[in-house]
Amino acid sequence: MANTAELKLSDQTVQLPIVEGSEGEKAVDISTLRQKTGYITLDPAYVNTGACNSAITFIDGEKGILRYRGIPIEVLAERSNFLETSYLLMYGKLPNAVELEKFTSRIRRHTMVHEDIKRFYDGFSRDAHPMAILASVVCSLSAFYQNEKGTPEEVGELTRIRLLAKLPTIAAYAYKKSVGQPFIYPDNNRNYCENFLAMMFSLPAEKYEADPVLVEVLNLLLILHADHEQNCSTSTVRMVQSSGATTWASITAGICALSGPLHGGANQEVIEMLEQIQNEGGKVQKYVEMAKSKESKFKLMGFGHRVYKNFDPRAKIIKIACDKVLKRMNVSDPLLDIAKELEEAALKDSYFIEKKLYPNVDFYSGIIYRAMGIPVNTFTVMFALGRLPGWLAHAKELSEDKSTKISRPRQIYVGPTLAEYIPLNERK
Repeated sequence: MANTAELKLSDQTVQLPIVEGSEGEKAVDISTLRQKTGYITLDPAYVNTGACNSAITFIDGEKGILRYRGIPIEVLAERSNFLETSYLLMYGKLPNAVELEKFTSRIRRHTMVHEDIKRFYDGFSRDAHPMAILASVVCSLSAFYQNEKGTPEEVGELTRIRLLAKLPTIAAYAYKKSVGQPFIYPDNNRNYCENFLAMMFSLPAEKYEADPVLVEVLNLLLILHADHEQNCSTSTVRMVQSSGATTWASITAGICALSGPLHGGANQEVIEMLEQIQNEGGKVQKYVEMAKSKESKFKLMGFGHRVYKNFDPRAKIIKIACDKVLKRMNVSDPLLDIAKELEEAALKDSYFIEKKLYPNVDFYSGIIYRAMGIPVNTFTVMFALGRLPGWLAHAKELSEDKSTKISRPRQIYVGPTLAEYIPLNERK
């Protein structure tokens, strides 16, 4: 195969380098196109544009493959834990026993937030969305850690540790604020997931023991969400980081991007869809038929995926966990019954099979979180907890790349040409 591509324009021909990734992905390097020709490319939403080289995550949407640093997600889900996976993403290798203990110990030492931060929660209304609180508090942390001593690498490393340690505390406090319960301090004798559940659901008046099944499933969910290549929020983190902004600011931007219903809010939309079906009679087959009809505006949320054209490899793993949680919790919830009926109907319907519209990770994660007692408006916060190590890994990778430039996309201007300024008293 030639190592250049030939682009023929109306007035000239230009040779452009071909770049090939380690998994065989091919790209035409257009970084010099404008310099050589005066042309740029137009790619709305960047769906066909590679913005960076990255060694963190590989996805093959056609084959349903997801790997972190080369390790299949199925292997990590079965054998790893969230902090080990976080280390893998951030440092490019699995830690040995000493490295993992040191990493875990450092995170334990930073789980508390400054007492003044707790006062910020008094300023939020009780019904404030937890994602808004999460973004606000994370951004405010930069004001508590100014003029840090050490090299930029040392400061960046400590910031990443602090974020991994404190985000569960910040998220749990947001939930406690919404239900009017006292904040629960982190307990560093508990593991990462157990500690979060305790801060969410324990009370000072009684002893709390986290259900080991819920701890196990939460650990799994966080691993499955830990990174997903150049999605909207991760690309946002990289773009903000490219300006030289602090990691606090970059992660805040990622949280804000994730808050959109088209990104992190998908599992919340699954529950809202199930509520709609319940409120309108609960006839699942009716909505399956509506989803197939071109005349209907109804969409089955949680089915299919923009990247995966076959199946979402995370969904296979999480379905088993979903069944496990529902059995363990023994919950009686009509929405969960509708979800299972909807899943069975879609998996047997030839329309969905032919179009490969399988239940995705958002379909099952929303069901699990609901069964665990996590409010619907906190689902996206759970997504952020899982995605944090991926964001941190990408921010770190970009900061360490000597060829990094500030992100500055181009545009095709379609507004008015040269216009006359009309004085105010002459305007109609």
